[in-house]
Amino acid sequence: MTQTFYPLTFYPLLKERIWGGTKLKTYLNKPIDSQITGESWEISTVPEEVSVVKEGAFEGKNLSELIDLYPEEILGKTIYARFGKQFPLLFKYLDAREDLSIQLHPNDQLAKIRHNSFGKTEMWYVMQADENARLIVGFKEDSSREEYLQHLENKKLISLLNEVPVKKGDVFFLETGTIHAIGAGIVIAEIQQTSDITYRIYDWDRVDAHGNGRELHTELALDAINYKTTSSKKEYKAIENKSTSLVDCPYFKTNIILLNGEVLIEKSDDAFRVLMCTEGSFELFFNDSKYEYQTGDTVLLPAILPSFLLKGTATLLEVTV
Repeated sequence: MTQTFYPLTFYPLLKERIWGGTKLKTYLNKPIDSQITGESWEISTVPEEVSVVKEGAFEGKNLSELIDLYPEEILGKTIYARFGKQFPLLFKYLDAREDLSIQLHPNDQLAKIRHNSFGKTEMWYVMQADENARLIVGFKEDSSREEYLQHLENKKLISLLNEVPVKKGDVFFLETGTIHAIGAGIVIAEIQQTSDITYRIYDWDRVDAHGNGRELHTELALDAINYKTTSSKKEYKAIENKSTSLVDCPYFKTNIILLNGEVLIEKSDDAFRVLMCTEGSFELFFNDSKYEYQTGDTVLLPAILPSFLLKGTATLLEVTV
């Protein structure tokens, strides 16, 4: 019997974090009770953290199992040829009640040698930001290993770093090696390579209930840091009911769709699509079936699916490789 494919949604993998809050519930409808939920992993094949299908014929199966059975149908032939049976991206929503640690991620080469992992190129879309919220992205001016270490040891690292005020709709593209931190009062949609490798370099001297600070990765970070200034903020002008490019890099391509009415998505490639609904609600029509989604939903459209129609009023991030 031929398997019928359809848009896939997954149970969120919810993560408590010292800096987390409650907006993933109040703002994004996630099923949390904790007061410190910082992350909702929406689509993941990180080992031990694999997403499980929430509904339909594949309910209860995890994404790695599905790709193992149907690699070309789920991923697309070109992506399967490039990555094998590895889903190449990780999708998250983050709620920062407090500042996150200052951190960075290694590139593919370092990550492969040290951790047998992909590197972690990522992007942020700011979904909500409190007044005076800010991000830390890169250095204010070109720095050096020596200057960086001196300021880190003297607890003056922040004076070297670029603090950027943010508002809803801002987009940042973070290449590997870029020092960064999400500031307090921000909800973010994060798209990244499938990797959970983070080098934490400063955590605001926070301690847990037992007086212990979180692990830092000072030595590992030294040859992973980009000491030059970076231009991480992406400017764009979205047009209603059109796909507008936000980021186009070797690891992923992300467009924004300001849906107000209806949009026909005509596929011109053999690749999966992911839609993240950052605001509003919409319906997706495919094969005489209707699927309904709301703020906080993330949908994986297998590569084998043909064109589909979107209706509603929503802001959508459309992602492929």
